[in-house]
Amino acid sequence: MAYFQRSIARFGASYGLRTARWLPVFAALAVMAAPDTAEAARRGSGAVRAYDGIWNVVFATTRGNCSSGYRVPFTVIGSRVSSAGGGRVSGRVSRAGAVAVSVSVGASRASGGGRLVGSYGAGRWRGIITGDYCSGTWQATRS
Repeated sequence: MAYFQRSIARFGASYGLRTARWLPVFAALAVMAAPDTAEAARRGSGAVRAYDGIWNVVFATTRGNCSSGYRVPFTVIGSRVSSAGGGRVSGRVSRAGAVAVSVSVGASRASGGGRLVGSYGAGRWRGIITGDYCSGTWQATRS
């Protein structure tokens, strides 16, 4: 064990001075090459956070034997979509407003996608609701 400690100490003594000379150069290159992270974070989070809030979503059935007119609240925080009421909701919204969501309540499951613009959104959904295959459209408004 003492042999390794001496060889490491010798390595550090001989190479440490040579590499220490280059440390300021590497630091300057890193500063010039790296973006301003605070500015990048501000720009990136502002675009996604534009959709934050509670969205009231109304589902209309266009195909299948499922009831129409259900209203379900969703929460958007950053790029994540989650439930603001009952059921399991998971999804994402992009900076451009493209949204993809999966919902499950009991044995019923559905997924959909669409777009959010300002305080309005619309898209399509499909799933199995109480054993019936159904599909349709959805519209959302932010409260």
